[in-house]
Parts: sequence; structure tokens; C-alpha cells
Amino acid sequence: MAKGKEIQQRIKSIGSTKKITRAMEMVSASKMRKAVEAVLRTRTYANLSWATILNLSESAKNGEIHPLLKKRDEVKRIAIILISSNRGMCGSLNTALIAKAQKSIEKYQTKDGKTTIETDFILIGKKGEAVYRYFGYNIAAQFPKEDLVDEIKEAIPVSKLIISDFLNGKYDKVMVAYTDFVSASKQIPRVKQILPVDIETQDEFLGIIGQDSRVGSSKEFIKGKEEKYLKTEKYSFEYTFEPNPREVLDEMIPRLLEIQIYQAMLESNASEHSARMAAMHQATEAATDMVNELTLFYNKARQAAITNEIAEISAGANALAE
Repeated sequence: MAKGKEIQQRIKSIGSTKKITRAMEMVSASKMRKAVEAVLRTRTYANLSWATILNLSESAKNGEIHPLLKKRDEVKRIAIILISSNRGMCGSLNTALIAKAQKSIEKYQTKDGKTTIETDFILIGKKGEAVYRYFGYNIAAQFPKEDLVDEIKEAIPVSKLIISDFLNGKYDKVMVAYTDFVSASKQIPRVKQILPVDIETQDEFLGIIGQDSRVGSSKEFIKGKEEKYLKTEKYSFEYTFEPNPREVLDEMIPRLLEIQIYQAMLESNASEHSARMAAMHQATEAATDMVNELTLFYNKARQAAITNEIAEISAGANALAE
């Protein structure tokens, strides 16, 4: 019955794994609820602030109002803020995000495969290190990432770094790569340009962060519609600045950019915990199926062993009777 003992040990081992994955699923579900509440609480404000900054960009006349709104004549170097998770066990979340960033970079390659524009990565989260480990991209900076982002102050160091590097001419474009939370079962990796702010860009990877469920207003903040609204509707926006445009925008634009990075972090956190909850749920179900199959196999093996013993006893009894 040595084989039966091995099956029992396997069943016990899988049962222990099942308890772990079930516990991780419950923890992720709890974190997901908090993360989703944070996303929904700030999403509308993030959308409206981005609409404001896009309108400022449209009325800025090629950046004459503020240097953060000015497009560079030649793009030589870009930075991508990559917001990944700290741990794995969340399905293909990080893999899909890095693939999306890689696909965005490929747009700047020539036909012979040579990269025409240098790319640096600014990492938020440990799993983003794969861009150096597997693809060899330069990592300019790395920031810690909390499982639950509670305050906007966690986005301020990143915002200050990219604004400083952009104004100093180190980068000509700054993008943010994050995972947009759509629902508990759907998360979409996105790459969004945040510097310079440009409403006319046709980059297929750009999009307004998040989605709002409001319907019936002049601007329905449903994904895709606000971008169409801002690009196609011919509304004129006139702003009055006191005491002067530069002084107001020096304070205003960095705050609006912080909101975008903060919202991207919230979206990524909600996506991470949702993906991990789903992955652990699938792992728990798979463990249950494996235990059932092994139990059935063990019962068949045990039954076969008992039948064999009974046959031997009967054969022995018949031999004695003769």
C-alpha cells in the first residue's frame, strides 16, 4: 500500500496549498474592496482635472503660457513611469503591462529595428524590474509602492522628479504605464502621456484615466467619450489668471499632474488586488479538483488492493480445503 500512502501525502500537501490560496483570496478580496472604494472616490475628480489641463493645453498657443505645456521640436529621450505590483501571484497583470510598455516603445523604432529614441523607466513597484532584467532598459529611479495607497503624498516625489527632469531638458516626453481598473474581472494595461500636455496627440495609447458612470450630462465621462468630446466639440475656453498666468500655472499644473499619477496608482492597486483575488480563486478551485481526482484514484487503488487480498485469502482457503 506504499502507493496509497504516497497518494495520501499528495492529497494532504494539496490540501495545505488550498488553505493558503483560500486565505490569500480572502485577504485580496478585503484589500480590493478598499482599493476600489478609493478609485471610485477620486476618479471623477481626476477626469475633470485632466480635462482642465487639456483645455489649458489647447489654449496655451504652443506652450507660450507655461513650459510644461510646450511640445519639443525633436523628441530624443522619453521616460515611462511603470506602476507594477510588489509581488506576483496576480496572473498576467505585470506581464501584460510590461508588454504594453514594450509595444509603446516599438513605435519609436526604425525599419531596421534600431531604436531612434532612448527610453528610461521610473519604477513604482518591484515587479517592474523585469524591464531591465529581460529587456535591458535603463532604470532611472525606483520608488516604493504601498499595497493600499491612502494619500496623494505618495505620488508627490515621482511628480517632482519628472517635472524637474522635463523642465531641465532630460526628457522630451513622459508617459505613465499603469493597469486601468474596469471591473473585478477585467483590467486593461494602458500607456498615457502626461508631459507635455497635448490635446492634439493621436497616440493610440493615450486615454483619460478611469471611467465614471454618470449619464445624461453634457460630458458623459464614459471611457472614450470624454476624449472624443474634447477633440471634436468646438468649445472655446477662456481663463482669467490672477495675479498672472505663470504664477498661477506654476502652482496649478504640478498639482494636476500629481492627481494623474496618484489616480494611476489607485487604478493599478485596484487592478492588482482584483487580479490576485481571481488568480487565488482559480488556484483554490484547481486544488479542489486535484484533491477530488486523487481521492477517487486513492479509493480505486485501495479497493483494488482489498480485492486482491480477498482473492489471495480465498485461494489459500481453497488450497487448504483440497
